[in-house]
Formats: sequence, structure tokens, C-alpha cells
Amino acid sequence: MVQFVDRVWDDYLPKEVAKGPGPKPKMAFRKQLRVLILDLYVAWLEDPELSIGVSMSANAWNTNSRYNALHLSKKLIPIINAVKDAGLIIMAKGSYTAPGFKGNRNTRIRTSEELQSWFAQAKLEREDIGRAEGAEIIVLKDDKKNQIEYEDTDKTNRMRKELQAYNELIASSFIDIPSLEEPKIKQKENGGTRVIRIDDCGPRTRRIFSRSDWDMNGRFYGGWWQRINSDWRTQIFINDEPTIEVDFQGLHINLLYAELGEKVVGDPYDVSPIKFQWFTDQQVRTWIKRLVLTALNAKDKSSAYRAFRDGADQDGKKLMNEELDWFLEVFLTRNPTRSNFLFSDKGIQLMRIDSDITAHIHRHFTERGIPVLSVHDSYIVDYRRVSELREAMAEASEAVVGRALPTSIKLPDMPEYSEVTDGMLKAHVQNRKNVRCRGYLDRLVSYKTRVSMN
Repeated sequence: MVQFVDRVWDDYLPKEVAKGPGPKPKMAFRKQLRVLILDLYVAWLEDPELSIGVSMSANAWNTNSRYNALHLSKKLIPIINAVKDAGLIIMAKGSYTAPGFKGNRNTRIRTSEELQSWFAQAKLEREDIGRAEGAEIIVLKDDKKNQIEYEDTDKTNRMRKELQAYNELIASSFIDIPSLEEPKIKQKENGGTRVIRIDDCGPRTRRIFSRSDWDMNGRFYGGWWQRINSDWRTQIFINDEPTIEVDFQGLHINLLYAELGEKVVGDPYDVSPIKFQWFTDQQVRTWIKRLVLTALNAKDKSSAYRAFRDGADQDGKKLMNEELDWFLEVFLTRNPTRSNFLFSDKGIQLMRIDSDITAHIHRHFTERGIPVLSVHDSYIVDYRRVSELREAMAEASEAVVGRALPTSIKLPDMPEYSEVTDGMLKAHVQNRKNVRCRGYLDRLVSYKTRVSMN
């Protein structure tokens, strides 16, 4: 890769870009080009069509920012433009999702066919490329979702120390899916197909707080297991052992009940005694759950209904406002005291609570050297640790909200709130143990070799 960088630097960058005036940078310009090439290489390995977001504003490159561990500077802007002019990258300026779309204003870059041909000849493995040491993992964002600076406190230092220990444990573990010859999953997203790379090099969990407020959000993000669907998650192995996922039942609704000193009885989204002529009970339950959770995160009804349709299945997208009104009315007949929380923007505060619960669970298992994968309100662990996980979840929820909240085991094709017997659990684990393809075994051997060398 150094040869690639030298070739680009010597043959493609104009002298005024390669040298440039001004004081000596914290990170040499050639090394900044190397970071750019390596990022493009990693993205190409995951998906040749994958783009990288990059700001082309000089104000975005603060070499003293806590979020800029490599001290990348505004010099990257002319470097990127020079690489584009050389035909090595393809650039899409400004909005990426759609013209004028406000949610994604950064420029996007990806490898051209020429650079891809260079990469195809590279004798470099993904495992050879690490992350920047000291990269910030406790993140504070403003209302526009921009990362903002902050002064460290005992609390932020403690959160960072705990999360660093968690990340080190995850990074030293072998987390994979044994049915995959290639460590990649193709998954449908937003009308297209996204390739998600499954490897032990990418995971780095960050804790993100929102709206310039340490009491907003705080959830943990970063693992590839958070980006795959529940069917794929059931196939994850940790250190060559099958796993089980356990989640909190109706967590945010349970948190609202706990806030009022009440308890949920049964499934809060089950309105099956009321029949809908054109829809099945399961369809209605799925829509009501999505609608209620969306309404908790929205400030008004119109934005909630719009967000519901954006994420719903094809039948759900066709539902009229009057039908959504009726679904909420039916839900409130089952949960009458929840009406004040709908369209109240309450969800981001509930995320702060559930993130504290997750922090407790991370801490419990990290101290014991046991990897656990979190997906916000559910957790994946070695099947032999299921009982311990459920106990830890009960202890964590009691510590945070004052009561142990209900949990359930998730198995494929089983509805939420279903009772899982020991026999069903054993059968699921045994079926998973019989699936180990050659590609997976090769990755396992490679992992064990790296561990023994370290």
C-alpha cells in the first residue's frame, strides 16, 4: 500500500498540492493521502460500490478536535480533488440520497475502476489495517447531528474507560457466522442491496449522545451485528460457539409504565380481541408496535405518520391517516395512561435510560471476560450464558429504573412474547452446531494463529 501511495503522490499530485505553503502539519501530507487510500481500500473490500462521506469544507478539518485522532487537516481537500482529477476516485458532491435531501449533505467518494484494479493486485489483508489509536468513542452531537467538542468530566472519563475495555474484549474475540464462505452479507435496504462485511477488524462501539445534552440518547453504536437482520443474528457464533439473543419485552412501554409506578400486564401491543377485516392479528400488532414507537420519538402526528410509512412494509405504506388514527386509538384502549407520551418526543429520553441499562450489562460481562453483543435493547451471548444474561438484564434494569423488567429469548420464526422451552433452545443450538463451512473454518484458523502470535 505504501507503493500505491508513493505512486499517487509522485505521479498524480501537482507540485503545489504535494508541497504546499505554511507551517509543518501535525500529520504529514503524504500520510494523510495514505489514510485516504486505506479508507478507500477498506470500503472497496466491503463493497466496490460503497462510498465514503467526506466534508469538502475547510472549517470541518480541526486538527485539534477530539474527534480527529489522526490530526487530518484541510489539506485533504486539494488532495481529494487531485485524486479525482487523476481519475482514481468518483465523486458525488453535496446531497447523496436525493437532490436537496437535507439528511446527507457530505460529498461522497468511491474508487474508480482504475483504482479498483490497483487494489485487486494489493498483497494486503483487511486484518493488516487497524483503527486509529485514541479515536474518540464518547460522542456528543448537536441538534443537526454534528459532533461537538466538550470538556471531560469524571463521568465521561469513566464511560470512556469502560467502553475501551469492552471494545478491547470484543476485538480480541472471534465473532462470525459459520455458514458464510465469504464474510459478507447482502441485505436489502431502502429499495436496494447493501453488502455488510462480517469480520473481526471493523467493530468499534461508540456511545453517542444527542442534542448537545448528556441526558439525550447515549446508545451504543458500531458493531456489524447491529446492521444485519434478526434472522442473520441468530446465526452468529462467538469464539466458535452458537449464541442466543435475549431482549427486553416491550422495553420503552415498560419504561413508561415504570415511570408512572405501574406494571404492564401481558403484551401491550396485542389488540387481537379487536378484529380488523382486511388484516391479520400479526400484521396489526407489528404495525401498532412500529407506530407507537415512532409516535414516542416524534414531535407531532404528521411527522410520526410520515416516518411510519417510510419504514413500514408495502402494505403498511398504503395505510391512510384515518387507519393509523384507529390503530393508536385501539392501542390506547389497551394502555390508556400512555396517551400523554405520544407525539411528545419522549423516545430520545427513553433511549438514555435503556443505554444506561446496556452500560450495566456491558460492564457485568466485560469484568468477567465474556463478550456480549448489544443491539440497543437486546443482547447476544454464548448459549451457555443465557441464564446469566437474563439475570444481568434483571439486575441492570432494577438498578436503573427500580424494577426488574421482563425479558424473553428470541428464536427464528417465533413471535415476540413466545415461551421458549429448554427443549426448543437445545434443538436450536444443536442445529447451529452442525453448520461450519470451509470459509468460516479458514477464518477461525487465521484468528487462532493471530491470537497465538500475539
